[in-house]
Amino acid sequence: MDKELLAMLVCPLCNGKLKYNREAQELCCHYDGLGYPIQEGIPVMLPEEARTMDADEKLPISPGRTGEA
Repeated sequence: MDKELLAMLVCPLCNGKLKYNREAQELCCHYDGLGYPIQEGIPVMLPEEARTMDADEKLPISPGRTGEA
């Protein structure tokens, strides 16, 4: 994902920052809990196409948190 493009894109619902999830090929809005898919290198910024993140995914991983229970 191009860093310049990522810096310009915002969540279409809340205008918040998006975090690139390389593994899932998504742009994630942790505020709204949505993961916008990237298809063939193009972000699909439609809320109806976004995946709803589960509760654990919405929480940012802090330095002391490993993401495992």
